[in-house]
Amino acid sequence: MKSFILAAPVAAASASVIAQTGAPASKPRNLSDHVKSDIARHRAMAQAHEAAALCLEPGQGEESCQTALQASCEGLAIGKYCGLRHAH
Repeated sequence: MKSFILAAPVAAASASVIAQTGAPASKPRNLSDHVKSDIARHRAMAQAHEAAALCLEPGQGEESCQTALQASCEGLAIGKYCGLRHAH
């Protein structure tokens, strides 16, 4: 129940931001090269994290999946957690 209570405001805020900024499929804006590079970096990090999740799902060891994540994120993010860090 706690997670639903916490997730509901996040979902509402996300919907609000999308409503204000337009859906990702909306007309492209004139973005600076820096912003375009940042977007590409975030997408690459997201793909690396998705691959890590797929690695963990069948029960592969966390250590081997973390090693693969670190390798795929080399040069993308600061630190060994590919831009994200959370508690275990």
